[in-house]
Amino acid sequence: MHLQLAARQPATSRASHRLRALVPALMLGAAGLAGAAELSAADAERHAQTTYREYFQLLSLPNDAIAPEDVRKNVDWLEQAFRKRGFTTKQLANNGKPMLYAEMPNPDAARKTVLFYMHLDGQPVIPAQWAQKSPWTPVLKHKTAQGNWEEIDSAQLFSGPLDPEWRVFGRSSADDKGPIMMMLAAIDALKASGAQPAVNIKIILDSEEEKGSPSISKVMQANRELLRCDAIVIHDGPMHASNRPTLVFGNRGAAEARLTVYGGKVPLHSGHYGNYARNPAQQLANLLASMKNDEGRVTVPGYYDHVKISDADRKIMAAVPDDQVALNKRLGIAHADKVGANYQEAMQYPSLNVRGMASAAVGDKVANIVPDKAVAELDLRTTPDSSAAYLGKLIEQHVERQGYHLVKNAPTDEERSRYDKLATFTYQSEGADAAGSPIDSAVGTWAYKSLTDTFGANPAPVRIRMMGGTVPTAEIVGVLQVPFTIIPLVNADNNQHAANENLRMGNYVSGVRTIYGLLTHPL
Repeated sequence: MHLQLAARQPATSRASHRLRALVPALMLGAAGLAGAAELSAADAERHAQTTYREYFQLLSLPNDAIAPEDVRKNVDWLEQAFRKRGFTTKQLANNGKPMLYAEMPNPDAARKTVLFYMHLDGQPVIPAQWAQKSPWTPVLKHKTAQGNWEEIDSAQLFSGPLDPEWRVFGRSSADDKGPIMMMLAAIDALKASGAQPAVNIKIILDSEEEKGSPSISKVMQANRELLRCDAIVIHDGPMHASNRPTLVFGNRGAAEARLTVYGGKVPLHSGHYGNYARNPAQQLANLLASMKNDEGRVTVPGYYDHVKISDADRKIMAAVPDDQVALNKRLGIAHADKVGANYQEAMQYPSLNVRGMASAAVGDKVANIVPDKAVAELDLRTTPDSSAAYLGKLIEQHVERQGYHLVKNAPTDEERSRYDKLATFTYQSEGADAAGSPIDSAVGTWAYKSLTDTFGANPAPVRIRMMGGTVPTAEIVGVLQVPFTIIPLVNADNNQHAANENLRMGNYVSGVRTIYGLLTHPL
């Protein structure tokens, strides 16, 4: 399914690449233009390969953000990696889990400044779920003729020919240590070319992105002058499933909510009280069913009212090469919800997702009772025009319209005697709001040209109006007030957040080319 990007682009010979690299920078551009040639696939592979040992070292460092000591080890390691390449660095204080700032020295006032955002922390792991010795012991695998992933000698990765379909398995291999290492390899390639970058380069590595980046706004506000820039590039999230160069111009936010429906004061014997005392589990099921129809559309009044999609937006979304048949087969579903006309359009709407339910017990813990309460955990994916506060209030009003009296805590005896239906409903942002940027903005145009110059315009890079996942874009942009674009670099089937996370080596190489192109194109 994933094609090697380099194989589909016009070939650039090593000889012509070396010849162009010898042309003095002054002859190739004016004020701030670096004049570096496009990085060939062969040269990108060579520079990528020289960083694979470092990549394995970095992946060997546990990085769950709940462990400050582990975070600091990652920050210290990466600080040395950037310093080795001539960067000036600073650890930004963050309650024992510092973020790392790096800057290429000798900025040119005639050039625009780009801040690159990535994160060094990762999701928690359950080692028993991984098909390898440890999530913190990266391994190299190839796919067998039977379609299974089989471990092979990782020494092959460090010297000799590379197979773009090989994959490195380990926590954070793709999300997000892979892109950080691609950046380091691209810097190596830039230095080897002898050229200067066409933009001033600043980098910030978040240490709590997988926890919702709760401190990113505070840290960036405290270092606002240090982080001042003209544009932001975020290297996070997966590329389009076609593995074509991908540009994303927004992301949904995340909010969490909890709905609890109350029955009797204690669990009741189902023989004595079934048919007499209402069952809160059944009430909760009915209440949740009132919020969505069989086509998957939210029926809470006003939920989609703020969504505005122009004809131009729909045209861009329709051009995204999604294979709905293949997608549904991979997901194991017969048909998609009818929220949008296609997958891309569905991502433009806020969602209401039931992520968990509980009432009494099931399996060998089950008892013949009428439960005393039932709880549903929800997540709401917000959009730039539909905030957590807006959506949460609509759901709250909907619950009340269904005849429920809302209480803040477990109901009192007096409330139980007065109200027939009792519930609590709470909601809050998970730390990252939705964000959007115009596709035709200056940074979007710059990034699109860089990708087409690097990989060619046929087929063109994929442009996605808004991805479904959440990154702290809004919090970053809110402080710095500059335009942004998200440029994913990793394979779509990387198993991020799950067991057996992996990075395709062809994506590592194409990621180096992508970043090199951005560094050598003036904004």
